[in-house]
Amino acid sequence: MKVLNFTASAIFVVLVFYLLNIGKDLLLPLVIAIALWYLINILASAFARIRVGGFGIPKALCLAASLLTFVSLIMVLINFLSTSAGGVLDVAPEYQRNLTARLQNLPFIDMTAFEGQNFTQLLTDWINIPAYATSIAASLTNILASGGLILIYIGFLFLEQGHFSRKISALVANPEKEEDVNRIISRIRDDIQKYISIKVFTSSLTGTLSYLFLTIVEVDFAGVWGLLIFLLNFIPTVGSIIATIFPAMIALAQSEGYTLFTAVLIGIGAFQVIIGNIIEPRLMGSSFNLSPIVILLNLALWGYIWGIPGMFLCVPFLIIITIILSHFPQTRPIAVMLSSDGRLRVPIEHSMDSFSFAAGGDKLLAKAPDNSGQSD
Repeated sequence: MKVLNFTASAIFVVLVFYLLNIGKDLLLPLVIAIALWYLINILASAFARIRVGGFGIPKALCLAASLLTFVSLIMVLINFLSTSAGGVLDVAPEYQRNLTARLQNLPFIDMTAFEGQNFTQLLTDWINIPAYATSIAASLTNILASGGLILIYIGFLFLEQGHFSRKISALVANPEKEEDVNRIISRIRDDIQKYISIKVFTSSLTGTLSYLFLTIVEVDFAGVWGLLIFLLNFIPTVGSIIATIFPAMIALAQSEGYTLFTAVLIGIGAFQVIIGNIIEPRLMGSSFNLSPIVILLNLALWGYIWGIPGMFLCVPFLIIITIILSHFPQTRPIAVMLSSDGRLRVPIEHSMDSFSFAAGGDKLLAKAPDNSGQSD
């Protein structure tokens, strides 16, 4: 029976990821809409905490101000990218030629090792600046092309959000289990909010300092690389590495010697190490306790399924999955494997031994047996 259950679970997981892959064009805009809807609500909650002479801002006004803020930021971002992307794509082939010439002249590269092979082609296969720039531009264009669908999703989410709690009450058959469900939802909301808040702060700090540094040393398109560094820092581990190497390669491509390349590599690298390895872990603390190797595997998986957007969403997805798995005894061992040190924030006595659904709170649709005879 256990083998049969394991086989069925494995088939189900494979089927889910297959459907996520083939349904990317429909599901990805929905996920982006949920993320934006969530961020808008977070900002609205922040506005609601503002007090002026003992009086708070009305909830509707907070939501309107948050929505207006996001629309303004997106418009500024689109305008900035539309005016800068063309220039970057125009000079990308020249950067590629200069970079190839610089690397060919490095004293520690033995050109005889490439006898019978085209070093330029090998380098182009490894570092292809025009292809990278085109890929990033294409990803942003695809997201913008889905803007209408994303806006529709966001609109329906705002229309539905006032009914979420009532739907949960009607969905959960056992009223005592409703508290468990609300606890899971609250935990997911708090952890995702903390993760996003810290990443926005650290990524903004890294991007701003990098932009100022690149401006001082006169690297071309410093604003574009600063924005790119800010965005790449939301991709775990790999993002910060790329955010360090890519501006350094650009500096090498635009300069005659290797001084600017060395300065950018050390400068941006120092920002990444100090902020990413010292400041950010102190802010995060042990809140998430996710295994680094699991994060990398999760990054590769979602990158394969949904490309660059999937890389940005991989950690929030992993946080949500780990929290849900840790609340059920049957899936708790999986959550332990996903954790960094095997310790979960949810005590075993707080796990949900049973869970049931009802239609309209009357008709029982599904119910797992309650072996404990007790509720949480």
